[in-house]
Amino acid sequence: MFDQLDREKARLDAMRPLPPALVRNLHDDLVLRWTYHSNAIEGNTLTLKETRVVLEGITVGGKLLREHFEAINHRDAILYVEGLVEAAEPLGEWQLRNIHRLVLKNIDDSSGGCYRTINVIIAGAEHRPPDAVHVPAAMADLMAWHQAAQELHPIERTARLHADMVKIHPFVDGNGRTARLLMNLELLKAGFPAVVLPVSQRLRYYEALDLAHTSGDYAPFLILIADCVAQSFQGYWQALGVAP
Repeated sequence: MFDQLDREKARLDAMRPLPPALVRNLHDDLVLRWTYHSNAIEGNTLTLKETRVVLEGITVGGKLLREHFEAINHRDAILYVEGLVEAAEPLGEWQLRNIHRLVLKNIDDSSGGCYRTINVIIAGAEHRPPDAVHVPAAMADLMAWHQAAQELHPIERTARLHADMVKIHPFVDGNGRTARLLMNLELLKAGFPAVVLPVSQRLRYYEALDLAHTSGDYAPFLILIADCVAQSFQGYWQALGVAP
């Protein structure tokens, strides 16, 4: 599974540098789809076209102010993530907290970037996150594990980072969006394209996460993320006009 994706990456790397106009077009499309799908997974009711309008600075009648902020904040968080990639900053809790702070900007500023101090339940999941008192140590351990797990393929390492952050559920709100941004931050650093988890795969996504959390079986979640990476490459082949 990962060998094929490594070959796709090598093929794309051989075509770089890509034409600037194509890069801008792909980037604009990625930001829109990533923002729409990540927010839709969490219940945001903006459509893809409405999300595009909001990102252009126009309000949509009949939609909650929170939903507008969720779109704008997610776009800004993507830009922050891309800045971290350019700077090649090592991942740490400071970057994670900043991503979360952007996700909740103007929505819940008092909680943005702050680990939860209450216990929470993930609706519909069998897994129960750890007590709040254990969250700081669990997050420190997760960051240390990620830095040490260099023997794992980058896609597996970043997917497990995503899954294990959600397992800890360090924040009261915004965990899913932050985890997906965190995963893509590390995928981009490794030279892979960012992935978009489509809202149509929400049930598969939640079931794979809960299985990983309750049984330690990450296989279905890894396959889902690998499928999304493969789909991201397809967008490049289509834009470049080459056969997949």
